[in-house]
Amino acid sequence: MTDLTLQGNTQALTMTSAEIAQILESRHDHVKRSIERLAGRGIIKLPPTEEVKNHLGQTVKSYQVNKRDSYVVVAQLSPEFTARLVDRWQYLEEQAALPSWARNLTKEARIALEDLSSQVDHYKGETNRLNAVCNDLAENLKAGLTPVEFCRMLNGVNLNRVQPVLVERKHLLRTPHGYRSAAAYRDKLFTERRYLNRDDRPCEKVVLTQKGAKWLYAQYEQGRLEMRKDWDGHYSHVLFDDQENVA
Repeated sequence: MTDLTLQGNTQALTMTSAEIAQILESRHDHVKRSIERLAGRGIIKLPPTEEVKNHLGQTVKSYQVNKRDSYVVVAQLSPEFTARLVDRWQYLEEQAALPSWARNLTKEARIALEDLSSQVDHYKGETNRLNAVCNDLAENLKAGLTPVEFCRMLNGVNLNRVQPVLVERKHLLRTPHGYRSAAAYRDKLFTERRYLNRDDRPCEKVVLTQKGAKWLYAQYEQGRLEMRKDWDGHYSHVLFDDQENVA
């Protein structure tokens, strides 16, 4: 059942009387006579016709019925089929809304396309969620926030292993006076601060850039940071004011 006509770009969809007969499980000539009787009584307008081939290969006249009048015809002949007609119109209108190339796809291809579209929507949603979280964290990034201080906001991270892991992966360098950024990541993921400790000795520390904060959060969500043994398995972040529960 594919008899659907879109008459121009601005006119309404129509359904053939042959398709209405299929929906009603009735004879086509009975449906046409009903249309003509209703038109004769002024209840509907007599629809335009077109020539189609029937199941015997014969050329017969078929009416092009608009949506409103198709409901009148069905209500006259078999009102119990109204729900089936509603479903059919919904399907036809959805098909008419598709681009022409999509209407010619097989059922299997349409299912595959719908599945792909669903996956794209899922990944878009995940990307938007991650960007929102990263932007939230980046906005809260204090000047001079070290990787360890940043990870205090991330549920479950083993803070004692944050900088050693970054050293092992050659993102940071361990020095006698603290940590420095590897040259490849300096002023990209990290910047460096020098300060005097309590003994007035010069020390070095590495702090995150906004890009570095987003990168470190992505490492966290990808499971690339070492977690505490008592971690509950949830990836989440907390506000700066809510750090007392993050050891």
